[in-house]
Amino acid sequence: MQKILVTGGLGYIGSHTVVELQNTGFEVVIIDDLSNSSKEVLSRITSITGIKPDFEEIDLKNKQAVEQFFKNYSIDGVIHFAASKAVGESVNEPLKYYENNITTLTYVLKEMIANQVPNFIFSSSCTVYGQADELPITENAPTKPAESPYGATKKMGEIIIEDTTKVTALKAIALRYFNPIGAHETAKIGELPLGVPQNLVPFVVQTAAGIRECLSVFGDDYNTPDGTAVRDYIHVVDLAKAHIIALNRLLKNKNKAKCEFFNIGTGKGSSVLDVINAFEKATNKKVNYKIVDRRAGDVTSAYADTSLANNELGWKAELGLEEALASSWKWQESLK
Repeated sequence: MQKILVTGGLGYIGSHTVVELQNTGFEVVIIDDLSNSSKEVLSRITSITGIKPDFEEIDLKNKQAVEQFFKNYSIDGVIHFAASKAVGESVNEPLKYYENNITTLTYVLKEMIANQVPNFIFSSSCTVYGQADELPITENAPTKPAESPYGATKKMGEIIIEDTTKVTALKAIALRYFNPIGAHETAKIGELPLGVPQNLVPFVVQTAAGIRECLSVFGDDYNTPDGTAVRDYIHVVDLAKAHIIALNRLLKNKNKAKCEFFNIGTGKGSSVLDVINAFEKATNKKVNYKIVDRRAGDVTSAYADTSLANNELGWKAELGLEEALASSWKWQESLK
């Protein structure tokens, strides 16, 4: 069995990807520092798959700990999720984001090179495009000056990886996700941010559940059909499956360049109000919300052209917005 390291594997997208890796026959070892996750997720993954992944609690900012890990484990590839990820927080704490997202990436890559681990999947983001000139966004769209330090770390991460592939044996695929939502059908894993949610859907479900008094909708004066910002919301299970397909592409040497980039989304844009309405329809729950000022770092509209991933990877999003929101609510209800 091939062994895959998943950094940030107890986080939201990481945990769903671990499940899909195990279901596909890979052996998994997780690194997580538990800064935005819980060790309880490990037993939840095990209860879904029947297999307990190896787990190491490591802060990837600790260079010596990263070196020791690669000495202790023989692995075939890395899927790298570990990063701070909130746009608003990154605006307020830029140095935290540059240290956590860039330093850790370089430490992992250095050890991969030193230990001849050639296959790397990077958790990138549509934020690298900024506010795109044309919609839907293709992979050929220019990457723009980032709207936030978070976006800047994803853009710089891609540059670091591509530069590394030019002069080493590293092969990499950067998956530029749009907006992951939803939860596993078992409702055993889902999105559970520590503290106040920074993303829309957790705030929607927590407001519907009465945990939050009111959802703030940041701006209703954008140039969109209803004035609220538009995003491409993709079910996290569809997203997780894209990582497995991308990984197999590298393992089987099917990649057409040393570093490849793919948009992972649905190809459909939904506004904030669309999401609220779809949630209410899917769950019969009302969401108390109010319109407030725009939030720093947010773009007006972003949704993917997914034809490259569809045609080249053979991957396509299968689950829709209401299905994803219903699964988010089922997950929220399971936490009681």
